[in-house]
Amino acid sequence: MTDRIEAAAAELRPLLQNFILWARENAPGSDSNLVGSVALWHRLIASDDVGRWRQSDLRTVLLDRMPQVVEDPDAAADGMVPAVRAYLTFLSESDRLAKGSAPLGDLLAELDRLEDDFVDAMEDLVVEEDEDDEYDEEESEGLGDFEPFADELSELPTIRLRPDSELAEATRRTPLISKARDLAIWVGSERRVGETSLLDDAEITEALAVLGIPVPEKGDKSLADSVPALWNIWNLAIDLDFLQPEGEDTVSIDADTAEWPFEEDDDALDAWMAGLHSIDYGDPELADEEATIALSGLTRALLVRVLLATGSKPLAELRTELAEAAAEYDDLGAEAWAAATAQYGDPLNPVLDWLAGYGMVEVEHDQVRLTPLGMEGVVHLVDEADIELDARPAIDAMTALDLLSFGSELPEEEADAEFEAWMELRAPEQAARDLLEAAAEDDANALIRVQAASMVGSLGEVAVTAWREALDEPSLRPYAATHLAQLGVEDAPTPTQADTHWLILDMLTISAGLGRPEFVSSLDDIGNVPNLVSLLEVIWKVPHPHLEELLEAIGKAHPDKQVGKAAKRALFKARSGQN
Repeated sequence: MTDRIEAAAAELRPLLQNFILWARENAPGSDSNLVGSVALWHRLIASDDVGRWRQSDLRTVLLDRMPQVVEDPDAAADGMVPAVRAYLTFLSESDRLAKGSAPLGDLLAELDRLEDDFVDAMEDLVVEEDEDDEYDEEESEGLGDFEPFADELSELPTIRLRPDSELAEATRRTPLISKARDLAIWVGSERRVGETSLLDDAEITEALAVLGIPVPEKGDKSLADSVPALWNIWNLAIDLDFLQPEGEDTVSIDADTAEWPFEEDDDALDAWMAGLHSIDYGDPELADEEATIALSGLTRALLVRVLLATGSKPLAELRTELAEAAAEYDDLGAEAWAAATAQYGDPLNPVLDWLAGYGMVEVEHDQVRLTPLGMEGVVHLVDEADIELDARPAIDAMTALDLLSFGSELPEEEADAEFEAWMELRAPEQAARDLLEAAAEDDANALIRVQAASMVGSLGEVAVTAWREALDEPSLRPYAATHLAQLGVEDAPTPTQADTHWLILDMLTISAGLGRPEFVSSLDDIGNVPNLVSLLEVIWKVPHPHLEELLEAIGKAHPDKQVGKAAKRALFKARSGQN
């Protein structure tokens, strides 16, 4: 069966590549990654022609086979039927539906009839997986799964990330992105791609020369099947949007590709992040498909272990740990590790080559170290896995807005320590100005505003100039007037009733985000029922960004009917005033 799978996968590869290019333009909402297993099992169990699809094939593949082989039933339930619908449409529009196939309309109608049953089958699998997890919560999905390390990751000391300007400069030196650019430039405009191989042998030879990859010696495999490194860079070029579909069976360089390395830091970082998942291309590719699958996720497994070692780990230790992990996660793991050793000398060689080429690791004196760019990437991957990790900008690179954003989420003592470390690198007068300017960027963010006022207020008289400047900013004027008055500054404006009401609305905005009990408690802190009613009769005039939602929340949350009615009247007046 292994040989048949490998042969079918090789046969399908060019077709699926064409589909991916087609889908980016014609079915952007479909998950093309879900089509591969459907097309593979259709070829293996339903038809010896990848282009011949009968209505009965859909039931055979989707209901009989997919429940046995699908890896992520949740994702399949959400996206597999739409993806297959897009794939069949692609086959039809590109004249790839072979003789003997059902008409496209009949195939799509059959898909509609099967969809509910397929979703039910996937949901049953999800329930079974949940039940299995109850018995073995430590079970991992594979080598590249971060979840088993969640507790260790959450206990890591604070990770400090470098500023975007430094990271962007590092992306511009990334060899693999430069190779992807060079390949895209070679592809040029409107290059036709083939059905059996994206490029013919002559084109492959040219492309390899452009990339500096030697042409392999002629063997049992075709040239196209002997150059996985070329296709990895081709796929990276697609991930980076350096290559784009240009009509049927045609691919072209994107207009901006030749400008790489991009001048703007944001553009450079965005491009690098778009290709981050190419780390999976670093996993060893072996002659045996099942052995390749057994080592899938090896690159991610190495990254998470280096991260847990706070960014640096001996290569020998990594090799030992990962060999043991491969044997543990898959019955073929030890055999696959041996095959990779025979093919690469060290199974980690392709992993480290790709990661180094993408600017994420450096290997020196048999020590594997995450670069600042690599640390940024791994933190991003951990965040994608919904695992908590304490990662913050480095103190010297932390902007005022960074400080305010992180400080609002930290315990008080830790936030104070962060503020003190930040202040040691800055002149107090300028720090005060920076904090207030950051708070003014979004007048809807009351928590940031309160945080900034507290920090600047702790600086005392050195912040007077910054407070005076803040008087011209409506969202900060109430704080500026209040602090200037507290400092006894001559000719400072006296805080008005509207200023006081703004401060109250900021406080209510923050408490509303904490939940109903905290919100009601903050209303009680304002005063008794008559005081609240009196406040509601005037506070509707304040042009606060959260006024209406707060009045609506008061009407629903406060237990006293008199307050509820006053809040509804105030809400009506506020809306009428706006109209």
